[in-house]
Amino acid sequence: MVCRHLDSPVHKAEAIESMEAISVSKSYGGQQGVYTHASAQTGTDMTFSVFVPDHQPGEKLPVVWYLSGLTCSHANVTEKGEYREACARHGLIFVAPDTSPRGDDVPGDPDGTHYFGHAAGFYVDATQSPYAQHYTMRSYIEQELPELVAENFPADMSRQAMMGHSMGGHGALTIGLRNADRFRSLSAFSPIASPMNSPWGRNALTKYLGPEEAAWRAYDACALIADGAAEIDILVDQGTADEAREEQLKPHLLQQACKAANYPAQIRLQDGYDHGYYFVSTFMAEHLAWHAERLK
Repeated sequence: MVCRHLDSPVHKAEAIESMEAISVSKSYGGQQGVYTHASAQTGTDMTFSVFVPDHQPGEKLPVVWYLSGLTCSHANVTEKGEYREACARHGLIFVAPDTSPRGDDVPGDPDGTHYFGHAAGFYVDATQSPYAQHYTMRSYIEQELPELVAENFPADMSRQAMMGHSMGGHGALTIGLRNADRFRSLSAFSPIASPMNSPWGRNALTKYLGPEEAAWRAYDACALIADGAAEIDILVDQGTADEAREEQLKPHLLQQACKAANYPAQIRLQDGYDHGYYFVSTFMAEHLAWHAERLK
């Protein structure tokens, strides 16, 4: 099944060339879809999900982008994120891309870990062989997918926000900080706050971008803030029982970077919460309400 512009949230998907619907279901009066398309950026088929709430014919709605974390795909938040009721209440389109290119001809991690390669694109444009051919998640998220969403859904692209979890929190913060003219607000759950200072991040940035750390700064929220990124509203929640907090996520570095640059951000510690989707889903509606205020 393929889709055209969805003015009605429960309209049966019909044909355009560039996008195929895998599934479309009614939820909270709106439409939850999962779609695939051939990406010119990654050279692979890419899958993403979109929730469109009920709305008036011809009405344009603000867009919230959600970037998922390591080992995840679009499916994790789509199935476990508990965002649809809040999006329906606030009139928000919710877009959840995949975390990396996939396919038999897409190189993965030669070391066989879960922290690099497939499901671990780190939202960068790789420059190193053999990853540069397909791992162009920065350009995919910043350029190609927004064009597809604008063409096929009732999206008001002048009102966008971005959020993410873990590796996706890193992606949301860095993409947003690089494009502060495009996004009104950013939020993150347990982000990798400084990949340059995280074992997960250093491994990925070395393999994708090479050993020169100057090339890494565009993919590190703390470095972007230190380098003078334009101000944008930021909300971060970090669970105190998160097993990756001290070694990998390092929220204290983001706090320090914001303080040093006098950069406004809400960075909250949530007592007893771990790294998983029980944590994310607990605070999802609050984050979406926070974004909705800034998307009016």
